[in-house]
Amino acid sequence: MATTNIKEFLDQDEKKDLLRLLTAGSVDDGKSTLIGRLLFDSKKLYEDQLQALERDSKRVGNAGEHIDYALLLDGLKAEREEGITIDVAYRYFSTNLRKFIIADTPGHEQYTRNMITGGSTANLAIILVDARTGVITQTRRHTFLVSLLGIKHIVLAVNKMDLVDFDRHVFDTIVDEYKTLTDSLGIEDVTCFPLSALDGDNVVEKSDRTPWYEGPALLDFLETVPIHTDRNMNDFRYPVQYVLRPNLDFRGFCGKIASGVIRKGDEIMALPSRKTSRVKSIVTYDGELDEAFCPQCVTITLEDEIDISRGEMLVRPDNLPHVNRHFETMLVWMDEEPMDRKKQFFLKHNTNTTRATIDTLCYQVDVNTMEHKPADGFRLNEIGLVHITTAKTLFFDAYRDNRATGSFILIDPITNNTSAVGMIVAPISDNEAQTEETPELNLPKLGIGPEHYEAIEKAVKDLSRQGLAVRIIKE
Repeated sequence: MATTNIKEFLDQDEKKDLLRLLTAGSVDDGKSTLIGRLLFDSKKLYEDQLQALERDSKRVGNAGEHIDYALLLDGLKAEREEGITIDVAYRYFSTNLRKFIIADTPGHEQYTRNMITGGSTANLAIILVDARTGVITQTRRHTFLVSLLGIKHIVLAVNKMDLVDFDRHVFDTIVDEYKTLTDSLGIEDVTCFPLSALDGDNVVEKSDRTPWYEGPALLDFLETVPIHTDRNMNDFRYPVQYVLRPNLDFRGFCGKIASGVIRKGDEIMALPSRKTSRVKSIVTYDGELDEAFCPQCVTITLEDEIDISRGEMLVRPDNLPHVNRHFETMLVWMDEEPMDRKKQFFLKHNTNTTRATIDTLCYQVDVNTMEHKPADGFRLNEIGLVHITTAKTLFFDAYRDNRATGSFILIDPITNNTSAVGMIVAPISDNEAQTEETPELNLPKLGIGPEHYEAIEKAVKDLSRQGLAVRIIKE
């Protein structure tokens, strides 16, 4: 009987969906305290963790006589000494309805790249605001970054309401100002909560100290917020990761479905060859499937023999991504080294890796005011719009439509550091991609005649494959 109950519990636990969320806010707004309180009040801490928390609170805590719940997440020595978050801390817990992975991200502007990292996979963002100070510069910066990352659900947690006597007018004023900000950024789903993370008001249980608040407690909302519609189920995108050939009778293409749904018998097209075929089978470790969807990892076999290799993509013939070497993208600079405009980077996009150059810097975004200003290069944590040219053709969608195929990273070819992360805005034409920095090769002025044109054009094509654009003038 006990074995049956355990099996039922494990089956039920496996069927729970997963909510990834991040917390962000200004210094000392209570991000780590809020998450610690969530873990504590939902009874998700072990006895030894509770004992260590009580001991550390007396030794290095910053909450007076209270238990300092922030110490559950602030694990670095510098974080505990300064009472701030520096690195991204991940915590996992589950309730009867859902599993959660929480990314506690730092609030300082100098750790913008840490927040971008923590939010890159998040479904929901909790933006904390101190009830005493309201919406400040950091609040605007974090909300801009959340909108840049394409996170669709935002929770505004007005914390430390106990310090303003749970005044409803204070809460309403902050909410009105914040919604004006989110409307300007095109964010539609915003839910607001009056909280006291230190005392637990409206965190796991509704508080008697806010009789005017009619909404749910924060944990109740997190358990029920719908996220299944966030995934793109319309555009089938299957980047090929590996060609599986265990014997002469089987040839399959392994990978993770980036978006959309695929069924046996469906017609597909391979990019860049544009050859078409039909799905013969969808194979997994547990057997064959009639259909599969993102983010499942499967092996697809086709009815026809098509030459497909790693980095290529399977799509539907009537629903194609952009196929281009030139595109416009928002870029977040992640490297300690400043941008070198002359350098060729490695660009990793899904399973495809190619050379890439940064052609044009359109503008840099001031993350505190969201104003656009000219720039000649990016430094650590700076963000802006650029034009990029790749050596090989990429198959991509706009990031706002498909996060999986609209994002990429730039890698420094010398240090192998991640130099930048990008969110693609749109493709650009070859004419738009031509810049003033594109060198011109005037053949007659160089004394080169028509008998050399063929060899010159071949050499230019070779340079083009490496990402270097050259304009030839034959007149």
